Amino acid sequence: MRARATVVTVAVAGAVALSAVVVPAAQAAGGGSRHPAGALKALHTALAGKSAFTGASPAGGVPYPLDVTFGGVKVNKGRPIAAGADGRVSVPVTFQITHGAGVDLGAEDVQLDLVLYRGASFAHPVKTLIGDYAPSCTATSATVASCSGTIDIAPSEQLDNVDASVWKAAGYVIDWNDVDPRADDVDWTKVGYTEGDALASVQLQRAPRSTVDAAPEPVKKGKTLTVTGKLARANWDTGLYGGVASQPVKLQFRKKGSSAYSTVKTLKSSAGGGLKTTVTASVDGYYRFTFAGNVTVPAVSSAGDFVDVR
Repeated sequence: MRARATVVTVAVAGAVALSAVVVPAAQAAGGGSRHPAGALKALHTALAGKSAFTGASPAGGVPYPLDVTFGGVKVNKGRPIAAGADGRVSVPVTFQITHGAGVDLGAEDVQLDLVLYRGASFAHPVKTLIGDYAPSCTATSATVASCSGTIDIAPSEQLDNVDASVWKAAGYVIDWNDVDPRADDVDWTKVGYTEGDALASVQLQRAPRSTVDAAPEPVKKGKTLTVTGKLARANWDTGLYGGVASQPVKLQFRKKGSSAYSTVKTLKSSAGGGLKTTVTASVDGYYRFTFAGNVTVPAVSSAGDFVDVR
């Protein structure tokens, strides 16, 4: 299992991994890296004035707020995220941290991150997605740092079909101030913590595939061409691609020598995502199926299939 590392330049040096309090991401975030979920849970419960284990007021007190704010958060450059049925997707994130002069982001016991979550709030997420490595930050002034990183997604390990929805970004900074997070009696009053919730939102979509085949080839002018294909999308529940039913799909044609497609007709995909229609052959050219996309599936066009008309 990969361990996260922190890479920071200029005045922002490496942050501690907190390996003693992290739990496997398979438990915390469903994936292949490590995430301080235990520490964050304890921080959230301490901030709420209740023990993470007993529900009683914690003897260790409450973390003090760090003078830190997040801004300029961009996830995937403002575009939806499309994840396939397998493989990995690395989603770029950028953000800015503004902090007080008394906050040293370069301290060895300071940890910061930006994550994606689905749920009511960062304190109560249904699921969380993180990067394999913590963000890299560069100090642009004494109190401002510019940061970038990735959210790394392994769909077959982390995602279910229900996850094709809106996700929110949250950021946090923890200053442990030499407090040992492994201790049974953590003095939370010495720990600084600030988070930014719902800093940005992004739509997570199931990546599509589209195929086309026009037959017979070659074909005589005036004869009937049968064009078949399939519209499919990633099924994160099975790790495969499955057909998309009852979706409007355009059959388009591009004449040989032309660069532009025009729509011939619109049809609906079958229960299994199948596509089938007929046209009359007239001139040489390329046929393709085009799907405009919807909230959970992005747009896709098949590669053009060339037909020689004689």
